[in-house]
Amino acid sequence: MSVLQSLLSGISGGTIEVVDLTAPLSSSTPILQLPPPFANTIPFRLEEISRYDDRGPGWYWNDIHTGEHTGTHFDAPVHWATGRDGDDVSQVPLTRLIAPAVVIDVTGEASKNPDFLLEVEHVRAWEAEHGPLPQGGWLLLRTGWDARSGDQEAFLNANETGPHTPGVSVECAKWLAEEAPVIGIGVETVGTDAGAAHSFDPAFPCHSYLLGANKYGLTQLRNLDTLPATGAVVIAPPLPITGGSGSPVRVLALVER
Repeated sequence: MSVLQSLLSGISGGTIEVVDLTAPLSSSTPILQLPPPFANTIPFRLEEISRYDDRGPGWYWNDIHTGEHTGTHFDAPVHWATGRDGDDVSQVPLTRLIAPAVVIDVTGEASKNPDFLLEVEHVRAWEAEHGPLPQGGWLLLRTGWDARSGDQEAFLNANETGPHTPGVSVECAKWLAEEAPVIGIGVETVGTDAGAAHSFDPAFPCHSYLLGANKYGLTQLRNLDTLPATGAVVIAPPLPITGGSGSPVRVLALVER
């Protein structure tokens, strides 16, 4: 049996499970809210063209209105000033769209402190138990934040000081970009950076360091609780938008059961 036949046999036979890591995309999907004077993306919206009526008696279809960074989406290097000379979303090598993934679970810490930050020492402790981060793979950060995704207010968790969501420290973001073998980070929150990252130095370090190193981000993931700490394979193909800084993406994981 060929490798591809073995893969299909495993999927159809249930020894390989396909897990959807993607949040449904609708007008209620939470979106990032930047303060004035910065411009914001639009919410997702469907505009009906026809639905079995005079506009088109035999078919139903819509125009879609959305931002590149709405819902579960892929951040390309050109999304950030530090990556302006890197790949746009259509230029990401195809071999990087199918990659191994590991899950670091910090739900306990994040439940006690919504401003929890992943540090290098947390990753080192995880590696001591599970082995090294995968070469050319994803680090997926499980915080439990996907449980809030049905409520924009709870999901963004903002007050007068700004949003409060878990993320990655400046030092850890720099280490992931410059020293770790991963191609990017995936999170359950609205963006790859912590809610308070606007006040960090540099601001938004995951964006600044990882995209500047021609690495990537995946955001608003869900169902990370169903993945093992190691061994999953993530498939994350964005739309090949020429010149695009990012794209909504259907993220799937393959898991041996």
